[in-house]
Amino acid sequence: MKIIETENACPPAGHYSQGIVFNNMLFISGQLGVDKDGKKHLGSVEEETKTALNNLDAILEKAGSDRSHVLKTTVYISDISLWDRVDKVYSEFFKGHKPARAIVPTRGLHYGFKVEIEAVAAII
Repeated sequence: MKIIETENACPPAGHYSQGIVFNNMLFISGQLGVDKDGKKHLGSVEEETKTALNNLDAILEKAGSDRSHVLKTTVYISDISLWDRVDKVYSEFFKGHKPARAIVPTRGLHYGFKVEIEAVAAII
């Protein structure tokens, strides 16, 4: 097991790792709209989604993977009415690659964020 930490993504705010690699699989903790400097991007859901996905990209890169090797994501959203807006940013990020995904509506996320994204990827 290998812990993945990068200065190019949001620093952990609690007792968890940005990512863990085990048997060529990368498990990425939920990413919020917080940039690498710890600045919270509590704006539009599009801005939050882009920031969370940028964090995902940085963690993938540090682990030796990339977005084309993401196998599964879980996207938590604070309101199901945001689904289309999050999906648009998400599809622009992944382009033709379509990882398995679950979108889970929830009442609220930490710090008042509207979106949080976790992922599982292969290390090839």
